[in-house]
This record gives sequence, structure tokens and C-alpha cells, in this order.
Amino acid sequence: MTDDLSSNVPPIEDWNRLLDGRVAVVTGGGGGIGRAISELFARHGAHVELIDIDPDSARATEAEILGAGGSARAHIADVTDFAAVSEVAAAVLAEHPAIQVLVNNVGDYRPLHRFRESSPESWTAMYDINLFHMFAVTRVFLESMIDGGGGSIVNVHSVEGMRGYPGDPVYGAMKAAAAAFTTDLAVGMGRHGIRVNGIGPDLTQTAQVDYIGTSVGHEHLWEAWAPVGRLGRPEDQARVALFLASDLSAFVTGHNVPVDGGTRAGGGWFWSPAERRFVNRPKGL
Repeated sequence: MTDDLSSNVPPIEDWNRLLDGRVAVVTGGGGGIGRAISELFARHGAHVELIDIDPDSARATEAEILGAGGSARAHIADVTDFAAVSEVAAAVLAEHPAIQVLVNNVGDYRPLHRFRESSPESWTAMYDINLFHMFAVTRVFLESMIDGGGGSIVNVHSVEGMRGYPGDPVYGAMKAAAAAFTTDLAVGMGRHGIRVNGIGPDLTQTAQVDYIGTSVGHEHLWEAWAPVGRLGRPEDQARVALFLASDLSAFVTGHNVPVDGGTRAGGGWFWSPAERRFVNRPKGL
């Protein structure tokens, strides 16, 4: 390797402000993992354009960031509506000629329909919230990222798209497709200066998945349920998103990182003869 080639490594001028001066769009940025990402990105110098369907959550996160001295603007929109997404993109790009970071964070397993009781309507709902929105939001911002010289896209999907998921194979299939979209887009966009990576969360406490409330009386079993021995928090996901969004990962693209406390490596799902279903936190240990 020559010195000329090694000089392509982007310098990191301030390790405390890894996204200084960059514009970041975060979907579902008002709550849970999205809020943690929005707040951490803002602390590292990004201007955050957060999108959320819940006005109260979106405005509360915006206020929190502004109150801490950061820069943010909230947009109230349903990211499964392409027209609404296009309007948000127009508003963002009217203020900024390009964005440098896009986090497609929205997703949901609800309403849960076991496959034998599922329907075309439930399949469409799973597609819209877990995959279509990722296509839509990426599409409306991609050209600005290309024209602006590149950036980073981080797709938050699920560890269930990276292993066998018996609970809802349609949901699992959508998450697996999101992971494949991540890898495929990365290959095509690398020469435009755009890196694309994914995060596969598991066992992370949010309003959507209440692990604390469903584990009362069995807290001592976390050392069995997760190889790292504890419950995950939104901040755990946000820190990996920061790594992938920043120049810390300048030579990383096309990968899907399980941020799961080791559950994918450790197995994950077990058949419970007592409960007659698959469980990911067996309580009879």
C-alpha cells in the first residue's frame, strides 16, 4: 500500500463531535431507539431532522435536544405514506442542499399475526412498516446524498431477520429483506461515497417491547437469556449507529451488525414444552 492510498482515510478532528456539521435524518426519531439516536447524534454535532408519527414524542425529543444546546427539527409524518415522506424531504432539502446521514429506524412487529391466522392485509401491514418505508425514505433522500458527495445510511431492522424467527415468518422475512436491501444498496452506492450498513437489535427495552414488565420475578435469568448478562437499552443501539454514521467506520459498508447482547450467537429461540410455544427467555432454568 502506498502513502497516496492511505491518505484517503478521512481524518477525525474532534473525537467528541464525530458528526460535527452534518445533517442527519432519523425516522421514528421521537421515541425508543430513534430518540436515543437523535439525542446522541445531536451531542456529536449533527443537526437532526427527526421524523415521527407521534407529535408529542417528536416535539419532546426536539425540545430535549434544543435544551441541551443541540440542533434539531421535528417533522410529523407517517413514513409509510410516500407523499408524506416526499413532503418532509422537500422541507429538509429546502434548508439543507444535502444530508450526510440517514437512519431508517422505523419498524414494528405489531399487530402480531401468527402465520396460520394471517391474511394479505396483515402481510401488507408488515411490509409497509418494516420495508416499504425504508425504500421510500431512502429514495427521496438518496440523490441529495449523491450530489452532496456521499454519506452514511444506517438501516435499523432486527436480529430476527438474521436468524430463524418462529413467531411471525412474515415479519422475519421483511427484516431479512431489509438486511439484504442494506447489503445490495451498499454495493451500488459505494462509488458515490455512500456507505450503507444495518443494525439488528434484540432484547432492547422500549415502549414497543417491554422486557422489564414481562420479566418480573425472573430478573436473575438475564445471565442465561443474553450472553452479555443484561437487558439492552436504546443507548446501546444508538452507540453502534453513531459508529456506523461517523468516520469511525469509514471502511465499513454492506454489513448488518447484530446488536443483541449475543443472542444470535447464543441460539436465541427455544421450544417450551410447558408453554407449547417458542420462547426467547425460558423461565424454567
